[in-house]
Amino acid sequence: MSDETAGPADQEHASPPPEPPAAVHDPAAPAAPAPLGVERVPTGSPEVDENLARLGDADHLPADGHLDVYEDVHRGLRDALTALDVRPAPGQVAPRPGPSPSYDHRS
Repeated sequence: MSDETAGPADQEHASPPPEPPAAVHDPAAPAAPAPLGVERVPTGSPEVDENLARLGDADHLPADGHLDVYEDVHRGLRDALTALDVRPAPGQVAPRPGPSPSYDHRS
């Protein structure tokens, strides 16, 4: 008997379709980045809060992209701290710090 002429009774005895293979965990496969879910509490300093918010950019990057974000945030926080040490002369407004030089001395 061919499949074209098989009736409903013949289909009842057919074997079920094979199940799809189970997902196999491969530790060498790159994992999709997932946010850590760390809550950032506002500090009250807009400049510091802006730099800390930038850390969220690393949540959407693979691990090899985190270093650039961390270095940028570190540089911004260091500039904010340095600006606290600059005392203006009487009657002058403290200058805003500019971008710091790039220290690209990686080993």
